[in-house]
Amino acid sequence: MREFTVPVERLVEHFRKLPGIGIKSAQRLAFHILNMPREEAQDFADAILSARETVTRCKICQNLTDRDECVLCSDPARDHSLICVVSDPRDVAAIERTREYNGVYHVLHGVLSPLAHIGPDDLTVRELTLRVGHGDIRELIMATNPDTEGEATAVYLSRLLKPLGVKITRLAYGIPVGGHLEFADEITLSRALDGRQLMD
Repeated sequence: MREFTVPVERLVEHFRKLPGIGIKSAQRLAFHILNMPREEAQDFADAILSARETVTRCKICQNLTDRDECVLCSDPARDHSLICVVSDPRDVAAIERTREYNGVYHVLHGVLSPLAHIGPDDLTVRELTLRVGHGDIRELIMATNPDTEGEATAVYLSRLLKPLGVKITRLAYGIPVGGHLEFADEITLSRALDGRQLMD
């Protein structure tokens, strides 16, 4: 016997597909949507479709944007010779919250993970290499998470890009090993940025 009607079960199942959402949370979200006024539910659905259809990757840094160049890459006040390399767009938001960093970014959209069959070709490594090779870049800050995959990615990129004559640093370990940038507070991220170190 079904617990809910088919449309409700379908809605619950879609919410369950989201990361970190279990059955109880999915049900709570589904019933919240069902209790919304129709106009609000329509606006919510339109926001999802609009974001899905209009958000793309910045042609320079690969961060998410709704134009050719994101607001950070098109900002002349930022230091375009300093690139912070992160694995995920959420990491850009985390570092921006510190208000301590005035450079630009490069988003890899993942990390190297042989077990998950993710190699350099699955990330934006080529775009980063071209960017370093063609631009006046004085420093790359490797800001991947301090876990096994993040470390492996930082070391790989350091060895790949060092021959291009760019200074490569790594965030200091104010961030705990195994932690993730998106959950770090602003003070911890500020200290990690200030204490970054040269990579071998």
